[in-house]
Amino acid sequence: MRRISWKAIGGAAVVAFLVFVGAQVYLAGRENVPLPGSQPVTLRGGHVNGNRISSKSWSFDYVRAQTTPDGSIATVDGVRHGVLYKNGKPYLRVSAQHVQINTSTLDFTATGDVHVEQINPKDRESRSFDTDLVQWTNVTKMLLLPHPSIVRSADQLLHVRTITVDFVKGQIRFGKINGGFHIPA
Repeated sequence: MRRISWKAIGGAAVVAFLVFVGAQVYLAGRENVPLPGSQPVTLRGGHVNGNRISSKSWSFDYVRAQTTPDGSIATVDGVRHGVLYKNGKPYLRVSAQHVQINTSTLDFTATGDVHVEQINPKDRESRSFDTDLVQWTNVTKMLLLPHPSIVRSADQLLHVRTITVDFVKGQIRFGKINGGFHIPA
């Protein structure tokens, strides 16, 4: 009968362990591990705001926000309690189902139920509009509502096929209009 060499068994165990660890390291290196900055960033439920110099410019709550891996496009779902400020004071209340923003050009598209309402108008007449598509082109300062919109002013209702607002020229163009509208003096 032969004697068992514990040195040989220990050596074989160490070699087996090293082969196992080496194989695991090799296999782990073959996996597609995402590099930092190559994955989209997703946020759920939050509040954001923007400032112009030292005064508030805008703010809103959202249900979900996601950016592309390079951060150039942001998609925001469930925009609510949005406020646009004019001269540091709340001017417009905004809500939208979906908003996609080009973070480099600041162009945006809002889709789904989009509601914009004037806050505290000087003449105390409530004004708002509802539509399902709003497009803003920042370089030309053009706001386009290419789908039908409902414009409300106090108790008056106006259906407008399209609306184009040129903020540079200070012009508003309405497409086909249905309904009555009284312009206050």
